[in-house]
Amino acid sequence: MSPRAYKALLASLLAAAGLCAGLAACAPLIGGSSSHTTPLTGIHKIQHVVVIMLENRSFDEYFGTYPGADGPSRKNGVFTACLPDPRAGQCQRPYHDPANENGGGRHNWHAFHNDLNHGKMNGFVVEAETADRGCGAVQDPICKSWGPVDVMGYKDGRELPNYWAYARNFVLQDHMFAPVSSWSLPTHLYMVSAWSAKCSKWNMSMSCTNDPILPPPQAFATWRKGRANFAWTDITYLLARHHVSWKYYADPGTPFHWNILPYFTDVHRDKQLGNIQALFHYFSDTRQGILPQVSWVEPPPVDNDHPPSRVSAAQRFVTVAINAVMHSPDWDSTAIFLAWDDWGGFYDHVKPVPVDANGYGFRVPALVISPYAKKGYIDHQTLSFDAYLKFIENDFLHGQRLDPKTDGRPDRRPDIRENAPILGDLGKDFDFNQKPRPPLLLPIDPKTDLRGGTT
Repeated sequence: MSPRAYKALLASLLAAAGLCAGLAACAPLIGGSSSHTTPLTGIHKIQHVVVIMLENRSFDEYFGTYPGADGPSRKNGVFTACLPDPRAGQCQRPYHDPANENGGGRHNWHAFHNDLNHGKMNGFVVEAETADRGCGAVQDPICKSWGPVDVMGYKDGRELPNYWAYARNFVLQDHMFAPVSSWSLPTHLYMVSAWSAKCSKWNMSMSCTNDPILPPPQAFATWRKGRANFAWTDITYLLARHHVSWKYYADPGTPFHWNILPYFTDVHRDKQLGNIQALFHYFSDTRQGILPQVSWVEPPPVDNDHPPSRVSAAQRFVTVAINAVMHSPDWDSTAIFLAWDDWGGFYDHVKPVPVDANGYGFRVPALVISPYAKKGYIDHQTLSFDAYLKFIENDFLHGQRLDPKTDGRPDRRPDIRENAPILGDLGKDFDFNQKPRPPLLLPIDPKTDLRGGTT
């Protein structure tokens, strides 16, 4: 038996005993990391995937003016798009907005279709100016903007120096669409399960039916015994079956629509609730070089870029989180996927491409940061968060999909999102033949042109 096979066997025994979960997590107990036992090739050089998920920004707002990216068109230096603005009695064009605090607009399923306006992509200002009815809180997606209507504003490298530095040195994806035309809860459900549904019977996956809307009252109505009823299959079910280690880092006070894995039936049945940990564990794990093979990082609300939280605070959190990996012994075998979960009501000029009845949503900013990422590459493939699952499945699960016909846990999902013909392949963002590139450590409080709020 080879050393790698021996360590894999020992890790599976330790995992079965509940002492750790998978080869990467068991490495401290068996001596060494899985990424250094035998030479790895291709995608398998990535032994740690880290997904950092922020909130509520459109691609045009953050990268629409990035050189080479698909941004709003101009003629003689003037943006050609000019959206109806009933309040002002004229139209409104994109404008440079250095504000540190933004309002954005409503961002639920109905707001998406109003912004889309039958494919005209011109309803963003009208929707943001629409009076609220029954708005409960600023983070409720039925709320209109906090403060002035600013959905046509955009930022660039002056306000976002670290994000733009990551784009220059790694990979920027300019056709990353939110996986569903709705708000944070359905989007986060897609992030880990490639589906959004409601379940009529407790813990019964076949009772779950398609629902891309999940408005907060309905979502909260699914609670029982202190948790929601997400009974269909998520990716952790397959990770557990393949002895792949994972963690979901989110502080205990994180609202449930951003911290969804504690409410999935299979997480409870697999006895993996302990893999959902507070953020300080992420920084401890990176420092010790014991990152699990798959990680999700959910910033606290004050740092997650959801309006009206400060842009500078989110940029600082992201930089600290990425610097932590870059300082870590795991850097040479890590891929970081950084994205924003939905458009937050902000303008984007690209009409989402059809994939199925649920999505896609509007484009969101997205970056790939890795020692194997192509330098300064702009990925124009059609992507969504389903591509993250596809990458994880190809890397760690021998291509196994969340497919109820083959994964051993039937549910009624309408399609296998990872197999959608239009979905791109994240593997194209990497050059696995290149020597791993050194870290790009950035200042956590860079000089910016952001105005308002404190940095």
